[in-house]
Amino acid sequence: MGISNTVLSRVLVVTPDYLGVQMAGPAIRAFEMAKVLSAHATVRLVSSVGSDLKHPAFDVHFANESRLRADAAWADVIVFQGHILASYPWLGDDEHVLVADIYDPMHLEVLEQSRGMEAEERLGLALETVEILNAQIERADFMLCASEKQRDFWLGQLSGLSRINPRSYDPDPTLRSLLDVAPFGISDQPAEQTAHGIRGIVPGISTTDKVIIWGGGIYNWFDPITLIRAVGDVAVDHPDVRLYFLGVKHPNPNVPEMAVSLKARELAEELGLLDRIVFFNSGWVPYDDRANYLLDADLGVSTHLEHLETAFSFRTRILDYLWAGLPIVSTDGDTFAEIIRDNGLGRVVPPQDVDALRAALLEILYVPSQHETARANVRSFAERFRWSIVLEPLVRFCLDPKAAADRVAGVVSVRRGELRDRDTRIAGLETSLSWRLMRPMRAITGLRHRRLR
Repeated sequence: MGISNTVLSRVLVVTPDYLGVQMAGPAIRAFEMAKVLSAHATVRLVSSVGSDLKHPAFDVHFANESRLRADAAWADVIVFQGHILASYPWLGDDEHVLVADIYDPMHLEVLEQSRGMEAEERLGLALETVEILNAQIERADFMLCASEKQRDFWLGQLSGLSRINPRSYDPDPTLRSLLDVAPFGISDQPAEQTAHGIRGIVPGISTTDKVIIWGGGIYNWFDPITLIRAVGDVAVDHPDVRLYFLGVKHPNPNVPEMAVSLKARELAEELGLLDRIVFFNSGWVPYDDRANYLLDADLGVSTHLEHLETAFSFRTRILDYLWAGLPIVSTDGDTFAEIIRDNGLGRVVPPQDVDALRAALLEILYVPSQHETARANVRSFAERFRWSIVLEPLVRFCLDPKAAADRVAGVVSVRRGELRDRDTRIAGLETSLSWRLMRPMRAITGLRHRRLR
């Protein structure tokens, strides 16, 4: 299969995350990409770790290396995430048209995710993660990221890797044909509740309580500690408040429970709030049942610490809040903080400020006019994040896929040339890294934008 300008119609979407009833962010994103693309092309959705998912519009399956080779030979375009290219470097062979979904700046995330590792091991993991991303950025024909702020960040990395050059710039000075924005989205179908997931179901939460939902996993870059303290303070005068953490155990078995998750439970117990005011769902909510939980809540929250990961993150659990029409209280510093503030979707508070967070929760939960105004704004704003809208750049590329102009011209950076002249660590990643390194690296792909389902 040679590179061609002919309109192509067979798209392979590959994720390193588990595809099933319970899915985390990477799998959800790949699944929704496949759904949208299937209206325009013949699609296969593949997981490199496992799948028990079915869909009437496209084939979904698990692929070992042999099966993946057959799928790749079938495809005109290959869309991939995470460490897929590092694990299967032959996907970078010139005949494949590749779309790298770099919505996850995992080389920033790993700085937090690897805390607690031995210093040498942590440094090795951080450097290898950078190389994983560099390899796909140097090879991809088209790339997607999650926000305009992220795009600015990635353009710097593209520049440093010589992907911004006369051959790529001259045909398109905007470089949108090389790197565009496709954020996480929300279902085109409205959220509908078929049964209660929290109210009157979870012991200790009644049908009349005020429910705050934490709609994702508890990871080291988040700050459930400040939130638990603030909710405890709210409960002094408002004993009907409830905080519900939607999931603790990640569906990907390679993703361990984070230290901050354990600390959050310990704090709730220490303050006498556990299973009275603060509740932890130890499982993971099925993808198709998420509306039953979200629509039992009055408010969605997302609190995080102040660091580099926050600056370029895109908290996709907030997309679920938009889908469910929930007012939002969030910590400042990430992309969504500005969106929430500018569009009146709720309240934004400084990091680790218990008093400010308590005041925001009180205002949105217990001042009806503020709650209803925020809810109305959320419902209106959410329309622009429908999957069919946010994935338009991907659909456009797959309808007329082309090898990147600089790749066709044979532009190779000095760095890339040196890597081609020897066996690189990327090409030998599966064997050169110990399992202790590979396991957390694989887990990274399940830790970003992991929306609980």
